[in-house]
Amino acid sequence: MINKRDKNRQNKEACPLPERDKKADPRGSSHAKRIDLPVTGMSCAACSARVQKSLSGLKGVKSAMVNLAAERATVFYDPEESSVDDVVSHIKDLGYGVSVSKVTIPIKGMTCAACVKRVQDALQSLDGVLNATVNLATEKATVEYSPAQAGMRDFKNAIKGTGYDIVEFKQGEDIVEKEKRERETAYKKLRSRVIIGASLTVPVFLLVFWDRLGLNLILSIPMQTNFFLQFLIQTPVQFWAGWQFYTGAISAARHRTTNMNTLIAVGTSAAYMYSVTATFIPSIFEIKGYSAHVYFDTAATIIVLILLGRLFEAQAKGKTSEAIKKLAGLQSKTARVVHNGEEKDIPIEEVEIGDIILVRPGDKIPVDGVIRQGYSSVDESMISGESIPVEKKTGDEVIGATINKTGSFKFEATKIGRDTMLSQIIHMVQEAQGSKPPIARLADKIASVFVPAVMVIATLTFMIWFIFGPAPSFTYAILNFIAVMIIACPCALGLATPTSIMVGTGKGAEQGILIRGAEALETLHKVTSIVFDKTGTLTKGKPVVTDIIGLNGNADEVLFFAASAEKGSEHPLGEAIVNKAKDESIRLTDPVDFSAFPGHGITAGVDGKTVYLGNLNFLKDQNVDISNLSQVAGEMSGQGKTPMYVAVDGQAAGLIAVADTLKENSAQAVTALRKSGIETVMITGDNRRTADAIGKQVGIDRVLSEVLPEDKAAAVKKFQSEGRIVAMVGDGINDAPALAQADVGIAIGTGTDVAMEASDVTLIRGDLKGVVESIALSKATIRNIKQNLFWAFAYNTVLIPVAAGLLFPFFGILLNPMFAAAAMGMSSVTVVLNALRLRSFQYTI
Repeated sequence: MINKRDKNRQNKEACPLPERDKKADPRGSSHAKRIDLPVTGMSCAACSARVQKSLSGLKGVKSAMVNLAAERATVFYDPEESSVDDVVSHIKDLGYGVSVSKVTIPIKGMTCAACVKRVQDALQSLDGVLNATVNLATEKATVEYSPAQAGMRDFKNAIKGTGYDIVEFKQGEDIVEKEKRERETAYKKLRSRVIIGASLTVPVFLLVFWDRLGLNLILSIPMQTNFFLQFLIQTPVQFWAGWQFYTGAISAARHRTTNMNTLIAVGTSAAYMYSVTATFIPSIFEIKGYSAHVYFDTAATIIVLILLGRLFEAQAKGKTSEAIKKLAGLQSKTARVVHNGEEKDIPIEEVEIGDIILVRPGDKIPVDGVIRQGYSSVDESMISGESIPVEKKTGDEVIGATINKTGSFKFEATKIGRDTMLSQIIHMVQEAQGSKPPIARLADKIASVFVPAVMVIATLTFMIWFIFGPAPSFTYAILNFIAVMIIACPCALGLATPTSIMVGTGKGAEQGILIRGAEALETLHKVTSIVFDKTGTLTKGKPVVTDIIGLNGNADEVLFFAASAEKGSEHPLGEAIVNKAKDESIRLTDPVDFSAFPGHGITAGVDGKTVYLGNLNFLKDQNVDISNLSQVAGEMSGQGKTPMYVAVDGQAAGLIAVADTLKENSAQAVTALRKSGIETVMITGDNRRTADAIGKQVGIDRVLSEVLPEDKAAAVKKFQSEGRIVAMVGDGINDAPALAQADVGIAIGTGTDVAMEASDVTLIRGDLKGVVESIALSKATIRNIKQNLFWAFAYNTVLIPVAAGLLFPFFGILLNPMFAAAAMGMSSVTVVLNALRLRSFQYTI
């Protein structure tokens, strides 16, 4: 993850390059590539010199130049010895950042894993591209790049250069809608080809079985005439319905590569050309001692079945992105803006920051903002998961796409467009769905050599059957050649991982778990230790009154004096006492002669009496005897609570205990994690006594107390050095370094933007059950991916030898190419359907 840091810089000056770098010829090596990286965090010449010197010593780096004024590092490196990732990681390890741009490009025409590999390699080879990921299921490429070296034009040219196209859209046009329309158009065209192709294939089959069906009794058709009729009917299927296979194969051939279209085009063309020859020049085969048969039905059936498989696949892939559609559907289309006292409904796209928007009962709140007038209750279940509406008043924040229930209010728009919470959620889910986990790299490597290997196997199959096969050996050779070519299409291989990732991350979003990338999704199920921040993560982050002790048995009187004394206080402990009194409907009076002693306590006049409220030392300084409360106070301190003594007119009146209490499901979540074998750790700046008390309440394995905010990341690093895979759960700005350091950073959605930016997973609802659910979801998704990869590999491993005729010498079994086509089509559909099972994922603690 690359963090962008904003800062003011003064007295910028370029750092002079060392003499050896000026003289170095970075192009001295024919393999050297150049990358320009924007570096953040450099503040002086010493910084730039440090980065330059360190990069120059990196293995594989031929030359490095760092310019402080331009805040840019120019590196020439040997891609065989080093990579852009190595350079970026090295800069980040030095304590600086690398600022890059990211773009997602919808691509048309990809059909298999080989297509994905070719496009990905083309994008990755561009100068300035740090990382390129191509996803077959989403049909998108995600590119991280340095804008100083590469741009959209380069990406378009690279993609088109490999024989594929991109979804073009005009300025201001909704690319999601455009992409949806393109998919719908492609689906309708494909459906038409399937229907017409199938309609033409049926009469071909009738002609093949004309005599067996007894139709010759109605109309006798000579064999060669029958063949000719099959030729006339099947040719449109071959070159109209199946034309996309030819265009794909030709495009691949131009770039000296192959893909699944190559296999289908060559296989069906072999059957077609063999049949055409047998139809128009039958004497060629008669010389061999047998009369030729035609296989127009085989070629037609293969094309129709593969197209049918793609049709089912397209339909199923549409369902994998349902989570995005549901989220997008939550967005309001219009907003009622108040301008100069007039109300006007405008499209959501025209809302600007600072606009005052009126929301009535039952309306969806259009964008994020702050209430300026009125009050209401708002259904925030889409964010929090809580069905109970949240009361809102002037000054409270509201979130776009949530539903206003009762009153009307006016609010000021503070976040619009892509900056709203809903848009950020959609963006995060899309990014996660477009990413690849490390487990996918195996499929990518195999895809790069798969098609050429299959063509070699098919050619060897043809030669062996032609030379050693029984008569008619040429017919056996051509049919087995076709069967191998058709059975081995790597569609299932290309879909095995991305479909599961799409459904898994989409399901997570539905449950309030936002996973930034597939790598985090894979790492989650391997986590061995989870480190929890205490305040705001395990606890509510807000002190509340837990106990009230009255020496005379009158707890309400103690609360009255304490709360009245603290009335108007901005101190968190004082606010907690006042809030408790309000909850108990105790009527308070205004204090007089209020005095505060920071870190100790307060004194105030309430109803003509002097009230003292504070810690042990403060009451002793006021010469108040509190010996009767010492034992109870000690017990409360042992439970992690803060006891505050109350005295009225110099006499001890009672005790009030305040504590940052545990969130409802904290203990339940920790127990579930421990049961699953994961070590739980709590990290806090609190003193050991308080920390141990909280740790005991929640059932944590290890407690790290008195840890300064800047030392949290070091604590995580120490766990990692012990061989643990660590997840960090936090919510505050001071948790960000630790979240970034952890193998998986999990941010509480109710926390700060900084924490969420540094994390890999965000729990929107702020409920720690989400930690347990995210790990369970990770396990389910990775299990699903492994199932898909197993079936994709097993399918090809088992059926390619069968298609080659391995069983024929022993059992006389050959695989009909038509059945090969059906099996190939079903393999892709099976993989997608298996991934869709994740939609039913449910986990309860």
